[in-house]
Amino acid sequence: MYADNTLTPKEATRLCALGILADGPIAYAELASGVRHFVTHVMGPSLDVLGTSIELLKHEGLVTSISGQADKAVLEITAEGTAELKMLLKAKIKTAENDLNKLIIALKFRYMDLLDSDERRQQLDLLSETFENEQARLEELRAHHVKDSVHLVEWLDREIEDLERRLSWLNAKRERV
Repeated sequence: MYADNTLTPKEATRLCALGILADGPIAYAELASGVRHFVTHVMGPSLDVLGTSIELLKHEGLVTSISGQADKAVLEITAEGTAELKMLLKAKIKTAENDLNKLIIALKFRYMDLLDSDERRQQLDLLSETFENEQARLEELRAHHVKDSVHLVEWLDREIEDLERRLSWLNAKRERV
């Protein structure tokens, strides 16, 4: 993890792989394909993110082979892997919006059911705080450039409105959890 307790690209991939395994045993090749599919559809292809090896997860004792060999091996998550998964799910999110954050947020929502209701609410609060900070940053930028460029201000207004919609949606979701 980064010093601010946010996920690195490789940890995002680890979260994805462990989350897939939390659903039950799966063949090595299917796991690799599932991780690649999710990551590339959320943020596009990225060597930084897709570079994590499933072999490393096995070496660290987070997953184990229950049958077969090589890419036909059937893997399952271990107790250590489940603990690692929960720790990764609870990581903070960087304020600035980027492709990695989009992936981490998508993974948090994809595997949120693995957390208990209090942990889910904490994650929704964390997401709300992240979006509120992003909104404040953009509003400050808008105020600074309000006289400079109508195009920039219009773009910032659209971004701020999008964040307001996200916050409203998160508040409604928190009420349902």
